[in-house]
Amino acid sequence: MSVVQRPRRLRQTPAVRRLVAETRLHPADLVLPLFVVEGLEEPRPIASMPGVMQHSLASLAEAAREAEAAGIGGLMLFGIPQHKDAIGSEATNPDGILATGVRVLAQAVPEMPIIADLCLDEFTDHGHCGVLDPTGRVANDATLPRYQQMAQILALAGATMIGTSGAMDGQVAACRSALDEAGFTDTMIMAYGAKYASAFYGPFREAVDSSLQGDRRSYQQDPANAVEAIREVQLDVSEGADIVMVKPGLPYLDILSAVAAEVTIPVASYVVSGEYSMIEAAAANGWISRKPAILEALTCTRRAGASIIVTYWATEVAGWLKEDR
Repeated sequence: MSVVQRPRRLRQTPAVRRLVAETRLHPADLVLPLFVVEGLEEPRPIASMPGVMQHSLASLAEAAREAEAAGIGGLMLFGIPQHKDAIGSEATNPDGILATGVRVLAQAVPEMPIIADLCLDEFTDHGHCGVLDPTGRVANDATLPRYQQMAQILALAGATMIGTSGAMDGQVAACRSALDEAGFTDTMIMAYGAKYASAFYGPFREAVDSSLQGDRRSYQQDPANAVEAIREVQLDVSEGADIVMVKPGLPYLDILSAVAAEVTIPVASYVVSGEYSMIEAAAANGWISRKPAILEALTCTRRAGASIIVTYWATEVAGWLKEDR
């Protein structure tokens, strides 16, 4: 038998596979989400996310320095206040936990990009991403001024970038205008252009002590829809987004690929809490091999078009990549 084409030649040794690899992960591709809790004295484990912590201000700085030493690309910060109310007042408190956490990070790792989460859900007693109208529905336009105030406060605290995760129509344009008017023309916006109403956010709700009542399907995107995601991304780009996000990650690689083909700005993907917890749980039960599964998940996210990957494994994976090199 004469076999002329032998693709297996390019797979025969680790060195050959490394030489012809089409997709590579780098520590600088990775962004680490961090949770800081007001009043917390010691880091506290998150039961549904093994290995992930809610941080005190002191442990937040320590985790940031560890991440910087590993060579990762950036940090994404979420703040959890002690007090919540209907309008999320603590979100616009210049001395609140999120702004304070941003200042701590800016001092601990001054060269590291800091992405501050711009959403009201951690701060509202009803757990929604905006203020409510008298009928209990999230009021889009009434929420935008709250986000404008929040953007200015976080930029003043030292955020390199704000992540507009609230999924309100016009949020990017409103925040860009507010930032520019306050003189923060260099503060970037990571737009959550394709943010789906996903069941995979479950463990995150524990991480941020969520008070959510109901669901977010009226403002986050329907998992059944793809064209809608492209429209949302196009709108965010037209409103001044510097980076666009697809969230969640692995169940939406088709969306990620389509978005990457559509835009000429960097594309990020968030491998969310449920995806993290599934792999960790399966590995803990001996059902999968943990390190190969993590690397495969992140490599496939990179292959699909993400130049930035937000992942709770960022620091650990960066260490693996440095060892491999």
